Amino acid sequence: MLPFEKTETAANGNRIRCGIEFDAIGRRVAYHFRRRHPGDSTDQGIVTPETVRVPAGDVLHIYRPIDAGQIRGLPHVAPAMVRLFLLDQYDDAELDRKKTAAMFAGFITKTAPEEQLMGEIEATDDSGATVSLEPGTLQVLLPGEDVKFSSPADVGGGYEAFQYRTLLSVSASLGLPYHLVTGDVRQANYSSLRAELVEFRRRVEQLQHGVVAHQLCRTIWARWMETAVLSGALDLPDFARSPARYRPVNWIPPRWDWVDPLKDIQAQVLAMEAGIISRRKVVEATGYDVEEIDRENAADAKRAGDMGLTYRTSPGETQGARATPQSLPDTGAAGPGPADTGGTDPQQEA
Repeated sequence: MLPFEKTETAANGNRIRCGIEFDAIGRRVAYHFRRRHPGDSTDQGIVTPETVRVPAGDVLHIYRPIDAGQIRGLPHVAPAMVRLFLLDQYDDAELDRKKTAAMFAGFITKTAPEEQLMGEIEATDDSGATVSLEPGTLQVLLPGEDVKFSSPADVGGGYEAFQYRTLLSVSASLGLPYHLVTGDVRQANYSSLRAELVEFRRRVEQLQHGVVAHQLCRTIWARWMETAVLSGALDLPDFARSPARYRPVNWIPPRWDWVDPLKDIQAQVLAMEAGIISRRKVVEATGYDVEEIDRENAADAKRAGDMGLTYRTSPGETQGARATPQSLPDTGAAGPGPADTGGTDPQQEA
């Protein structure tokens, strides 16, 4: 809806480039959008759709800048668009080849042209006669007659290899794992899938925090705060004097699901115990807020305690409290373990 070909000088003297209006010092002041889609075949009679001027403050123009001075974005599929088009043509050609190979024809040669061909003659002209074959027909040829069938060229064994290499290059151009683009996991294993997902996750996180959160979410959050204060939904007396105090926010993207979640959780627990990562970061990686999780855990523990419920979460451990030898009742039974030694070693206690 933003006309790429609209490059002109506006009535107010500003310069319009690719549908975007700039002032004298290069700031974006407005966008000129079409009122109707130019490719809509049901909207007849519109040769050149009219445009409407929308202030830049009411437009979120979100794209990934990859070149200096870039004013509009490029589709993510642009690097692979030509290859995909040629691949589609190649598939169509191979389908036509298969159709031709299925329509095999037979040619009858005989020594006496005046004799009748096998079966019934469908049509006769100067070039010869055409004979039809029915399924399950057994025909005895006359002396001197022979039948030869055409054998058109087949696709061969290189079709699948060519498709694989082409789609592999397309996936690399898009920055996506091969199995996500094609759904083909025959040549993948656990290690290769995880290695691809790690690199793909790094690229997606760049887009999440560098493009989506930076260009889209921050602006929407600021507008939402202003609207909430002006409507009275939020009571912030000093918001007009210092709105920056209320704009800091923590963006939590959706969580990532792994092939083997047990190993990932164990690794996260070890990282937290070693102090390499905080519990907040681990919880936020799941797509939830750590404060909300803590409130839910506290509410669950309180409700279970009030009702006298205990849940075993791991061997020797219950929800909200860890079972230690000191908390176990003294049954007097002999057996291994610190609780059965009859005393406490000071070094062990220390």
